[in-house]
Amino acid sequence: MRIGLLGGSFNPAHQAHIMISETAMRRLGLDAVWWLVSPGNPLKDNHHLPPWQARVALARALAKHPRIKISAIEVRIGTPFTYATLSWLVRRAAGVHFVWLMGGDNLVTFHKWQRWRDIARLMPIAVIDRPGATLRSAQTRAGQVLTRHQFDETDAALLPLAKAPAFVYLHGRRSSLSSTQLRQAAASALKLT
Repeated sequence: MRIGLLGGSFNPAHQAHIMISETAMRRLGLDAVWWLVSPGNPLKDNHHLPPWQARVALARALAKHPRIKISAIEVRIGTPFTYATLSWLVRRAAGVHFVWLMGGDNLVTFHKWQRWRDIARLMPIAVIDRPGATLRSAQTRAGQVLTRHQFDETDAALLPLAKAPAFVYLHGRRSSLSSTQLRQAAASALKLT
């Protein structure tokens, strides 16, 4: 099995998450994409974050694709840290080829993640382009490190079976939707009522 893992707060889940997942399935030849709904982002203020159960329910309501699965595994294993989650999954899923998926906007701050280099050594990474991230992400510390292990985009289907570190940057349809913008729009709408 070839499984893409897309982590995040999903506050809220939206069509760009679907687009990233569908692009990854198509271009990488994945059997499925698992959305890993985090209990909270260690790099953000989670004080106003809705409960994980509500975010999982909304993600399930949105993600009707039969090969997109919603998981709150980080809650179960008790960690908000990506490396801990991914290493836990790798230890328990022998024979599964995992690929870490992220939007290009996340690559900009990837170097701030706990054990980001270990994540890159643990499994291949596919970065899906996002508006405003194309040029910025390649210039980041993590982008410069990963470039040394970059696959040509035309060879993206080889990534799931590649030995890490391995990296591909995928271009295609992009959505300007972001969870931050959706939360801000909802807050503005509440102020108007």
